[in-house]
Amino acid sequence: MAVIRLDVTHAGGSYPVLIGAALTRQVGPMLAEHRLVGTTTVVSCPPVWRQHSARMQDVLGGHPPLLIPDGEKAKQLTTVARLYDGLFERRIDRSAIVIGFGGGVVGDAAGFAAATYLRGLRLVQIPTTLLSQVDSAIGGKVGVNLPAGKNMVGAFHAPSLVLCDPELLATLPRREFRAGLYEAVKYGVISSRPLFDYISAHLSAIFNKDPEVLTPLIADCCRMKAVVVMADEREQGLRRTLNFGHTVGHALEAISRYRRFLHGEAVGYGMLAAAALSARRGIFPAEDMDALTTIMGRMGPLPSTAGLKASDALDAMQSDKKVSKGTLHFVLPIRLGVTSVVSDVTPKELRAALRIIGIR
Repeated sequence: MAVIRLDVTHAGGSYPVLIGAALTRQVGPMLAEHRLVGTTTVVSCPPVWRQHSARMQDVLGGHPPLLIPDGEKAKQLTTVARLYDGLFERRIDRSAIVIGFGGGVVGDAAGFAAATYLRGLRLVQIPTTLLSQVDSAIGGKVGVNLPAGKNMVGAFHAPSLVLCDPELLATLPRREFRAGLYEAVKYGVISSRPLFDYISAHLSAIFNKDPEVLTPLIADCCRMKAVVVMADEREQGLRRTLNFGHTVGHALEAISRYRRFLHGEAVGYGMLAAAALSARRGIFPAEDMDALTTIMGRMGPLPSTAGLKASDALDAMQSDKKVSKGTLHFVLPIRLGVTSVVSDVTPKELRAALRIIGIR
């Protein structure tokens, strides 16, 4: 299959996003082709490294990778401090390149270390999960969580290159894969009814991880995110639409201490809550609500929300980084493919929406 290339511009220049099967069989030549020459340090996690280390041997530069623990619980400042120590021990200088080879946690932690060590190193993102390929590797947001909230410490640090290889998804557990698919559905809801319908029509082939089906899906999501971040790099307006499902989702992750839900699963619940809130306002058509709940049901079960309290979720939402001057900006669907950012959602409405997903 042909490689799809997207170019993302930002305040400091631009970077290519390449999507195509087998891209990671030639990482060294790909770096050279894009003039990314220098000492390289690979950041990954044990599950990814066990499965895919052979693809990265030509960029290790004689050093083992810096491995961080797997999972959202590792996305914290202590993990980044360990990366700083590893970079220092290797006598890394400002000409070096950090390669994030893993899912969203690896990409965010490696990216934050690259953004801040020696006031900035070049970064290459090689996402290995569906969620990171369709979303988190694009746009330059990097950072870590605090106990009080998701992504509370971070930076904008654009990568120099992003390589999205659907072959890497073959070993991804079904739950992890499904979590990424919720983010793809998000893009369908916020900006593309055709993408939403594509996912619905090809769901079996998507779960079979057919590269011919996955490549255009990943490319469409990357293209949509690129359009948004190029228009609003610092999230002052349009980029807020990407937070559809994330206001409630981030709250669920925080109040469950990042242990119960994968990020995409929490976003899935957040999308259902936001859609229910919009439907109760009478601005989201019943047939679109049915289409959303149907595709979510076809994708499989979400973890239980039992034992979580609405009051805790509401408190977490008020601590969200998207709160500006005391106002919570909330993304509501108007119809499939169109959303609106509002700032008048009441606690009563939020409680009603949380009840829809089993939180009281």
